[in-house]
Order: sequence, then C-alpha cells, then structure tokens
Amino acid sequence: MSFLLNLIRNFLGYIIVLIDFITRPRKLKRSVEAQQQVENDISSMALYQFFACPFCIKTRRALHRLNLPIPTRNATQGSSYRTELEQQGGKVQVPCLKITAEGQDTWLYESSEIITYLEQRFGSIV
Repeated sequence: MSFLLNLIRNFLGYIIVLIDFITRPRKLKRSVEAQQQVENDISSMALYQFFACPFCIKTRRALHRLNLPIPTRNATQGSSYRTELEQQGGKVQVPCLKITAEGQDTWLYESSEIITYLEQRFGSIV
C-alpha cells in the first residue's frame, strides 16, 4: 500500500512539474547592473527542496518570475543536503531557504513566507 501511495504521489508530482514547465511565468527584467547586484545578494542563499513537491514548485516559480537564480539543493532521502537541513536547520521540511548573512544562517521555511521575503527584498529592484 505504501508503495502504491508513493507511486501515485510521484506521478502527480511529475504532472505538476510538467504543467509548471508549460505555464512558467516571464522573468522580471532588470538592468545588467541591477541583475548583477541581485546575483551578488543571492550568492549566500540556497533553496532546499524536493523536485516534485508542489510547494517547492510554487517557490521555484517565484524564483523564476523574480529572476533569482538561487541554487537548489535536493533534500531527498540519503542526500547530504537532507542531513545538512536536519542538523543545521532543525528539521527536514521543504521548501527551505537558507540565508547566510554576516556569518549567521537563517533557515526560512514555508513557501508563502519564502516568496513574501523574496518579493519584498528583490521585487522592486529593476
């Protein structure tokens, strides 16, 4: 029964990934200088995620729309990123945005909170 549920969950996840790919929003346009500043600012960030998780897809869509090439780290079972997320972030929950600033790590959970944070910080930089 568990195998069947995993199979259904994965199948539906990949359907959502396909729909996301087909309906992906346009990227935010910035000047070259503004985009370079944004990329410098996000160089200390990473998104921990599962590829077919609907909440992770929602977050990645926002990253795409805001033109934020934040690296993603797959936190699947057995991954070193999963261990890092659990040991340093405190729990295995995705999506999770790791923000490093002034030697301090902040672990931001919940797709809506991550998107709100990114929109407030980078949405008006054009």
